[in-house]
Amino acid sequence: MSTHNIVFSTLVGALLLSSCSTDIFNQTEGNMPSKSDIMRIKQGMHQEEVRSIMGSPSAVSSLDHRTWIYMNSTMKRMAFFEPEELDRNVIAIEFDHDGNVKNMTQLTKENGKDIVVSKEQTPVMGNQPTFMEKYFGGVGYMPVQPTKENDGL
Repeated sequence: MSTHNIVFSTLVGALLLSSCSTDIFNQTEGNMPSKSDIMRIKQGMHQEEVRSIMGSPSAVSSLDHRTWIYMNSTMKRMAFFEPEELDRNVIAIEFDHDGNVKNMTQLTKENGKDIVVSKEQTPVMGNQPTFMEKYFGGVGYMPVQPTKENDGL
């Protein structure tokens, strides 16, 4: 390879590298009311009063539907690198059975906990599909089991 080709390749490589994105930007996600709105929430307030002051929650507890969660986070993003969390705010408002504020908890990144997501799978009871059922079961036809309702068809 000649010196001219090496120099040309090096210049093209440097040009390509310099055109890569190095933009750093912060992105805020979530629904966090203002501090003045948060301070207006008092124990004994009804859910509708809380909703009118703070807006709809970011999430509602799926187990009892009595805990509303307002949260936001600020992420630092740069090109293809993994995002870095700069700030996190979480407010959990717990209501009693009558729909009145029972407790309010505020968490930040410093007093929150990182959750490790498990990669394990829970086995499902039932039929394990065969290779043919899994990959070709919906191609062309779907077998119908004979029953009294479909006259054995």
